[in-house]
Amino acid sequence: MICEKRTVAEAWRRSEILTSFCFALFVSAPLVALVPALAPASAAETVVAAAPSFWDPSRKMDKPDLGGLKQIRFLTEDDFPPFDFALPDGTIAGFNVDLARAICEELELACTIQRRRWDTLIAALDENGGDAAIASFAITAEARKKLDFTAPYYTTPGRFVVRKDSVLPGATPAELAERTIAVAADSAHEAFLRKFFPASTLATYPTAQQARTALKEGRAHAMFGDAISLAFWLNGADAADCCMFKDGPYADPNFFGDGVGIAVKKNNIALRRALDYALARVAQKGAYSELYLKYFPVGPY
Repeated sequence: MICEKRTVAEAWRRSEILTSFCFALFVSAPLVALVPALAPASAAETVVAAAPSFWDPSRKMDKPDLGGLKQIRFLTEDDFPPFDFALPDGTIAGFNVDLARAICEELELACTIQRRRWDTLIAALDENGGDAAIASFAITAEARKKLDFTAPYYTTPGRFVVRKDSVLPGATPAELAERTIAVAADSAHEAFLRKFFPASTLATYPTAQQARTALKEGRAHAMFGDAISLAFWLNGADAADCCMFKDGPYADPNFFGDGVGIAVKKNNIALRRALDYALARVAQKGAYSELYLKYFPVGPY
């Protein structure tokens, strides 16, 4: 769910990412496969952003044949900051938008970026109203029935936050045993805690925002949720500098998905390969890192 207004039927779209905007990267692609579901990647409490990578820098990719591609018509929405949002003058901006432009520059193709309502994006691709949707689509089994995807360009792991005056030494099952953890009810994060933190007391709330407030007000020892939404909360006015990350991230695709990719019409293999190539090249040249550091001032990973 996103923005705490999406229905359960829409949950395949993406994890709950929006927070302080109404309310989205692991440390590296090779590291993702090494992070156990129950082992925090680091005990560091810093929230300083570090640009992630999802592409093997040593892998050489041959540029695909672009002969059949004359332009790319990207589709996105405008209500999901900082990924995509409308500026006061009506133009579209955001992480997804800038990444689309970087892809077009790498491929040396003309591109357009059109705004569409979220619920019209799949139909627009099917009806050739656009070529690729860069709109924070979660890569799930259900979504793959309707769309093809590039490799992920960001992910949404789970992570703990605690108050800055907390004396907790860490956020492991042992260290949080008999402690109260705030979490959104009926979420993947609650399910993860119930499986792997059975000795903790879960304080469930209707929304992630209410769970964050419970932590801020001292009604819980920790809060567990989506790392990207938490990063924005920590950096926003609502948190009032109350809290910080504690350990993490926790990576388990069974709970938190396979990441977010660019969606194309089923069987559009040529375009998907071109986009995968461009994403890898944008990362290798450092442009992805620049965009990440621009839009993610507090590192979720």
